Amino acid sequence: MFEGRIQDLSDDGLGMLEADGRRIYVPFAYPGDVVRVKKIKRRFGRRIARDFELVEESPLRQTPRCPHFGTCGGCLWQGLRYGEQLRLKSEIFERITGLTAEIKGSPKIWGFRNVSNFIVTAEGTGLKKHGNPLGVVDLKECLIFSKRTPEYLRALRDFLEETGLKPWNLKDKTDDVHYLQVREGKFTGEVMVNLIAHVKPSKGVLEAFRDYFSFANSLYWSLKRDDRDDPRGEAELVAEEHYIRERIEDVTYLLHPNSFFQTNSYALSLLLKAVERFTDGEKVLDLYSGVGTFGVWLARRGFSVEGIEMNPFAVEMASRNAEINGVKATFRVGRAEDTQIGNYDTVIVDPPRKGLKEAADLLVESGVENLVYVSCNPRAFKLDYEKHLEKAYRIEGAVLIDMFPHTPQVEAVIELVRRR
Repeated sequence: MFEGRIQDLSDDGLGMLEADGRRIYVPFAYPGDVVRVKKIKRRFGRRIARDFELVEESPLRQTPRCPHFGTCGGCLWQGLRYGEQLRLKSEIFERITGLTAEIKGSPKIWGFRNVSNFIVTAEGTGLKKHGNPLGVVDLKECLIFSKRTPEYLRALRDFLEETGLKPWNLKDKTDDVHYLQVREGKFTGEVMVNLIAHVKPSKGVLEAFRDYFSFANSLYWSLKRDDRDDPRGEAELVAEEHYIRERIEDVTYLLHPNSFFQTNSYALSLLLKAVERFTDGEKVLDLYSGVGTFGVWLARRGFSVEGIEMNPFAVEMASRNAEINGVKATFRVGRAEDTQIGNYDTVIVDPPRKGLKEAADLLVESGVENLVYVSCNPRAFKLDYEKHLEKAYRIEGAVLIDMFPHTPQVEAVIELVRRR
């Protein structure tokens, strides 16, 4: 048994306890907390508390709203006052990158997520338990997603009961229904429901599906042909519209089950404006363009935009988004690391979590004056900058946008300018 005061947080947001010459990482614990750790578990080379009690509360704490807090892995920091969350995110970002950056909080910190993937298992339907890949929290509500969460989950449970379809067995990797994905257009009120299952539905099952989810503006059944634990499958429209819409100020985006879109609709305009603020000149290359989130926004503001994206479906969606907004932006299929970077004033990169890697050298050799780097992984940015980009670019500015309240994550927008 170990007891002591949490002095700091790890880069991934766990409380750090120094006891008897050992460092123990404590989830849901914050600087100033006094904790008593009863059991620890080794994971990825670290000692992580698995059974502990809070002896004395930190003055940084607030009372969590969610009844699932402390078990659910969705909101590690919900027990922290929001102002402290922002301060600590800035501190962790500076500790990793060496950069001081202003941080902008999310306009809403409850009900802000526009998508949730509820895992459907014999143990329960909801979200994964923190630190337990086989544990599931049987949710009653989700305060960071939607007030309608109970309605969505009730519809699913009634649907399963009537049809006899079996929830997924995480341990044995068998049975029928694996995920329920729900998307909401926060500014349009539209709802998309996508059921990810390992079986094709019969006619009767489809009729029941339509009935129980009749409130959806778009209804999909996705056939999952592998046993990986992710909410992906071959999406087939069952009823209503192919897409739902989200509107961020004067730009409309189409959403589909297979397209990536930033999860916080309310903070997205802050992110887009930060990218716009660091964008210079007229010609812009959006190097990981996705569904055109940045490119269409910038084209709406008069920039000449070309986008490169390796996913053909995302390119199709980006082109549709440009069309419905009446803007001139060209999107094409290609790998960032294979792109011949021509005469652009600014290149925007929002790479995968692993970072730019080979594409970083292309940017260094390109001669492009301005680079805007968007990332939720400060370690990947630091690696890209120190190994590659620093040869040709200096950091001119940075801003943090809190797209993920109640978690340690933060989105960074970093302005880089070519060295003279």
